[in-house]
Amino acid sequence: MRKPRATAATSGPDGLAPASDVAAIVAGTHGDPFAVLGVHEVGKGLFARCFVPNAEFVTAYTLTGIKAGELTRRDDAGFFEGKLSIKKRQPLRYHARNAGGDWWLTDPYSFGPVLGPMDDYYIAEGSHLRLFDKLGAHVIEHEGATGVHFAVWAPNARRVSVVGDFNDWDGRRHSMRDRRDTGIWEVFIPDIGAGRPYKYEIIGPDGVRLPLKADPFAFKSELRPATASVVAVPPAHQWGDEAHRTFWRNADPRREAISIYEVHAGSWQLRDDGTFLSWDELADRLIPYAVETGFTHIEFLPISEHPYDPSWGYQTTGLYAPSARFGDPDGFARFVDGAHRAGIGVILDWVPAHFPVDEHGLVHFDGTALYEHADPRKGFHPDWNTAIYNFGRREVVSFLVNNALFWAEKYHVDGLRVDAVASMLYLDYSRKQGEWIPNEKGGRENLEAVSFLQKMNKEVYGHHPGVMTIAEESTSWPKVSAPVHEGGLGFGFKWNMGFMHDTLEYFAKEPIFRKHHHNDLTFGLTYAFSENFVLPLSHDEVVHGKGTLLGKMAGDDWQKFATLRAYYGFMWGYPGKKLLFMGQEFAQRREWSEARALDWNLLDFRPHRGVWQTVRDLNYLYRSRPALHGRDCEPEGFSWLIVDDSQNSVFAWVRNAPGGSPVAVISNFTPVPRDNYRVPLPKAGKWREIINTDASEYGGSGMGNGGLVEARAEGKSISATMLLPPLSTIMLELVAG
Repeated sequence: MRKPRATAATSGPDGLAPASDVAAIVAGTHGDPFAVLGVHEVGKGLFARCFVPNAEFVTAYTLTGIKAGELTRRDDAGFFEGKLSIKKRQPLRYHARNAGGDWWLTDPYSFGPVLGPMDDYYIAEGSHLRLFDKLGAHVIEHEGATGVHFAVWAPNARRVSVVGDFNDWDGRRHSMRDRRDTGIWEVFIPDIGAGRPYKYEIIGPDGVRLPLKADPFAFKSELRPATASVVAVPPAHQWGDEAHRTFWRNADPRREAISIYEVHAGSWQLRDDGTFLSWDELADRLIPYAVETGFTHIEFLPISEHPYDPSWGYQTTGLYAPSARFGDPDGFARFVDGAHRAGIGVILDWVPAHFPVDEHGLVHFDGTALYEHADPRKGFHPDWNTAIYNFGRREVVSFLVNNALFWAEKYHVDGLRVDAVASMLYLDYSRKQGEWIPNEKGGRENLEAVSFLQKMNKEVYGHHPGVMTIAEESTSWPKVSAPVHEGGLGFGFKWNMGFMHDTLEYFAKEPIFRKHHHNDLTFGLTYAFSENFVLPLSHDEVVHGKGTLLGKMAGDDWQKFATLRAYYGFMWGYPGKKLLFMGQEFAQRREWSEARALDWNLLDFRPHRGVWQTVRDLNYLYRSRPALHGRDCEPEGFSWLIVDDSQNSVFAWVRNAPGGSPVAVISNFTPVPRDNYRVPLPKAGKWREIINTDASEYGGSGMGNGGLVEARAEGKSISATMLLPPLSTIMLELVAG
């Protein structure tokens, strides 16, 4: 049952409100406006009180149009009250008049609360898993009226009001009800609907009015530089992606082909006038391109609302709102559905590690350190000048866990790539001695963040089977991708930062020196199965003066292209899921900038087109050959064939998985062709060349083995003698034993 409506603590025998209450309402400083305004019992009758600025006369009516009484103006600012003729407490409408005209309004203070005691219980406990249905702004029917229910967490505020164009941004007009047990403030405002911008006006515990705050649970926001939240209805999209979702619900993603195209939605392509593509325009262009290039997933850099374009979305102020840069939230739902219908999954980059200190955001939300730690040694991030979430506070954990569930439920996303996990796990991350606080056991591990990540992963995997979580974690923290019940963090996958670092170091060296750095490419296999890995060549490698992948390759232009193709062949043959940042699939020459589109004209040039064709063909092979993906995360799927030929910079291994023929991967990372080179193979017979990154159609020299080699037994060993093209990776598949 609902809490009873508050009644005035004091009133005279005539039912009039105390002068101090009237003054506080008019000044906008009253902490409990529902105790004064609305309908109240006085003796055996009912009284109504309202605050209607600019009105000279107010008449009360029921919602059905029955006149309920004339109200008297107690204060010229617009405070009215008077006895009602109705016998039953009910919502009221007011007819207000002044010399300039008249208008109607429905009294928000005459309605009961929307949230109930069970909401209070689960919110206070931190176990409410549908906060996004309760907090924020929701268009609802309530006690005979249509309007918007607003609810926000601000436990230390003296007063919270909703302000918007519907009340002239006047914080005195729609002060909210304080549900003291939970720190939630709520109000139902009748007669408004979707599309209305709003913010919260908060008076902090010290009586100071804060800068207007956007809604932490806003489902839609204004386009930057405007920062207001916008009342939105839930996505009304009719989904048609059940086949896609059923497949992934029943799949073991570790044993499926996952090749991810990482995209910054604001700069993949732009309109001719330089403006952003809408979600529908992105769907028309990006989805077919991803399909044609053979990727299985598109992973977006953060698309939740953020004020500053160069942050790429990593400093978000609206975790529940798809950015207005690309149109309405419904457009994003249509994009995801379209991707699913085309067989493409959608992963979102998700940022629970920190948030920006823009005044309209979460920082000091109710005048206190609410979402963040008060102590800067735990609450301020020195690298990014941002605030760090207080993972020890159950309401904050609930806010973040609910957000992960929100994207999975409302937008059908296939996964969350969790940014900057290492910064969450260590209390001394980027801090000198004395700049951090040890945990309760005296260590540097952030035990509260560990608990949060485990809870988030348990809830996501428990409620949304088929959705994966991926950790960007750059240290050797154990069991990142192990289940929580086994002592792990519970992620599905972890980015293999060591692979990225070691391989880029290796390929930046001139081929003549690579023999001295052979271990850079072999060392990774000592830990390749310690986690469920994604191999990332991400946006982080092509910004801030780091150039492009093509630019990182050693040698002249021909060698750079050849090495990049060979590198991709090596990577697609290596155990682990694949991730490539946009533009690198066609060897973008200019360093990426969020302020411009990719250089798509490069696809008109043969070397760039050849790299794209290489990636397309590698994706096809990876998806179609179980040996290349079916045991990506398990050691039995990999065996070295040649591990120690540092002199020639040659590497070879075989990939295996049930249900498919073995595939041998052989790389030659010098510009010297190796003729009559002997490669051990696991079985005698014919091995077909299924890709050769030196093929002339890719822009290579066209050297090869005529498409076929034969492995023969000699004593106890089996091998094939073949030509290894220069700066190349070839793959061979057993076709006949």
